[in-house]
Amino acid sequence: MRGAFGDAVKNVFGNVRGAPAEGRGDRRPTRLDLLFSLAVGVAGLVESFGRQGPDPGQVQEPVPMAAGAVAAGTLLLFRGRLPVTMLLALIATGVAVQAVAGTGYYPAWHFYSTLVLVHTVAGAAELRSRRGLAGLGCVLAAYGFLQTLQRNDVAEVMIGAIFVGVAYGSGILLRRQTDRTLRLAERAARLEVEREERARRAVEEERARIARELHDVVSHNVSVMTLHAGGARMLLGDGHERERDLLLGVERAGREAVEELQLMLGVLRDHGDYGDYGDRDGHGGYGDRGPGGPQPDLDRLEDLLAQVREAGLDVRLRTAGEPRPLPPGLGLSAYRVVQEALTNVLKHARAARTDVVVGYGPAELVVEVVDDGAGRTPPSADAADAGGGGGHDPATAGPGRSRGGHGLIGMRERAAMHGGELSAGPVPGGGYRVAARFPLAGTAETG
Repeated sequence: MRGAFGDAVKNVFGNVRGAPAEGRGDRRPTRLDLLFSLAVGVAGLVESFGRQGPDPGQVQEPVPMAAGAVAAGTLLLFRGRLPVTMLLALIATGVAVQAVAGTGYYPAWHFYSTLVLVHTVAGAAELRSRRGLAGLGCVLAAYGFLQTLQRNDVAEVMIGAIFVGVAYGSGILLRRQTDRTLRLAERAARLEVEREERARRAVEEERARIARELHDVVSHNVSVMTLHAGGARMLLGDGHERERDLLLGVERAGREAVEELQLMLGVLRDHGDYGDYGDRDGHGGYGDRGPGGPQPDLDRLEDLLAQVREAGLDVRLRTAGEPRPLPPGLGLSAYRVVQEALTNVLKHARAARTDVVVGYGPAELVVEVVDDGAGRTPPSADAADAGGGGGHDPATAGPGRSRGGHGLIGMRERAAMHGGELSAGPVPGGGYRVAARFPLAGTAETG
């Protein structure tokens, strides 16, 4: 991405100022080159035949003068690739036309072509380089040749110097501005790549964290099932050989499942910590008991809120509907959504009060965190990308809210894992709302 973006910018500005070095690249004539070429060629033809006449100040030999104008226009087609060479060729063209047609007429097409090529030469190389010094020498030679086309007074000499100087100076200014723009474009492309890489790593880390937690939940439940099957097998009396074999098969399958889970997912424990929710004690976050403890669910929300209150936030819990048992993975994800939302309120919202609502519907579970904070001054783009704690939707974040934080990525991942969805955004009158919906189809039977 970085290379493509930088190349595109270079092509745009290269078409304006020409190639960066004499003889390098295979850049074809641009539309601007063609426009200059046509302008000089057509204007030269009009000048040569339109001012034809024997009197002083008229063109006495229009054919060589017109041929010189066409040649000058052709040279402008290659100004971007060979600016210094084209300027020297223009001087040679002027010398040839002067030798054939005499010095009685000052061709305007030669002056205009010189200004275009002087501007291109100045923009092709830094003045302090050898190519830049060579270009400056050619510019001085071109200006000196202009003074030989007719007898000029002091005013005419100074006017020519002013125009040539402006053409040369504008080329230098354009080159410096273009170089600065290219540097900024490359830096922007580099920062964009780094931002995307950080976002990608955040998603991977959040998925790894979810996988670790699911590993704990599934392993625990399968182990319990295996133990129950073993206990039931031991309680069977004589004459139940078939039932014993079936239960023994359940035990074997359970043990194999736990072993496979440990092989596939247990290795994730060895790579990184248990998330970026870290509290002051270094555990997984508000309400966690560390890697070795049981995974939390909505039954432990009061413990979570108690710790948040100790941090200075007035938070209140309200339960709507009839609470009922939830699948461990879904309860854990809902708990984590509330946990991360409260962490964002503490970090960013400057809120006086926060309401946590847990709603048990017939077919869905809704957890909602609403604060009344005004937010704080958003961090810089780099800080927001690196911080990972903003947790607010970039499309809906209001003034004072950090945008696109990794916390929001994690909450969306957790909701999507159970077929749910998450919404986040400012509320009318001030404050911020985070709401996650989890479908509960079939939980009454499986819970």
